[in-house]
Amino acid sequence: MLESLRSDRTLDRWLRDLEAEDQPELDVALPDADDLPEVLLDLAVPHEDINELVALRVQVARNAEVQWLLERVARSLACRIGTIGHSVQAPDLPKSWGSLGRYFYVFAYVATVPHTLDHHRSLGVPAEISRRTLADIGRNMSRHRTRYGVGGMLHPWWPALHLRGELYQLGRLQFQRATLGGRTGNAIAQAGLPHGPGSATLGLHIPDHYGPLTPVACDRSLERARAFFARCYPGEHYAIATCHSWLLDPQLRERLPAESNIVRFQSRFHTAYVSPEEFDRGTIGFVFGDPEAPLDALPRHSSLQRAVVDHLRAGGHWHVGHGWLEL
Repeated sequence: MLESLRSDRTLDRWLRDLEAEDQPELDVALPDADDLPEVLLDLAVPHEDINELVALRVQVARNAEVQWLLERVARSLACRIGTIGHSVQAPDLPKSWGSLGRYFYVFAYVATVPHTLDHHRSLGVPAEISRRTLADIGRNMSRHRTRYGVGGMLHPWWPALHLRGELYQLGRLQFQRATLGGRTGNAIAQAGLPHGPGSATLGLHIPDHYGPLTPVACDRSLERARAFFARCYPGEHYAIATCHSWLLDPQLRERLPAESNIVRFQSRFHTAYVSPEEFDRGTIGFVFGDPEAPLDALPRHSSLQRAVVDHLRAGGHWHVGHGWLEL
């Protein structure tokens, strides 16, 4: 099956990179078929995916090439646990792989999870935070089924951040250990703070399927982040949180009520800059679930849906805003 990857330039480069890595001999075995369902449920994998994953586990075990690839991907992740800033490579596999290709990264991540949990325990991360953080694997799969009607992972690179100990779910928000980039870092330095490009920061993310983005929920999440990182990462000082999101497009303030959760969320941040590139399809994808949905077919049930659709119909465009706040 690996030959089907060699004919694609991106996949061939990915394979070559995996082959060239000097990986430690880590145990990255999959759970037995009888144990796999419980592991998947702990990761919030949708129930309708579990039977297919258990059946596919037999194919993975019997195919030496697939097993080799799974072990290389899992070890590549496991040996980077605790680090930050490494790029994540998780390219889509060919359609000829069928459901095994769509689910491949689920198996690779299941094989990595024990190493992530060992790392969490060594830091004193509470078990419930580990569980809620890794549940983003199931959330990712749910979004794939919503968009495409079949099982798989929508953005297979995303859960790698959780597995490497870079990102944690702390209440309503997620926080990623990172460093300030050039433009945001310079904006913060120009505001008179003792931080700039390369300084430590917590990247703030807003997951789907977690209820309203209320001020109370955000306050609680930020307070949990302050306590969590001080306790579990005492050698890393985080005084700044950053957010890079369509939710920080200042045009939303013109389209939404002043008391809306999104406008109040925006008000927490100082604006570093707004990307000039259009983010129309990305915004549609986040709000409506499918970035390719035709504009005329989009519903207008909520104030946010109406804001997004009306702005686009009026000839406007959406953009990604980049902001920061002091913790």
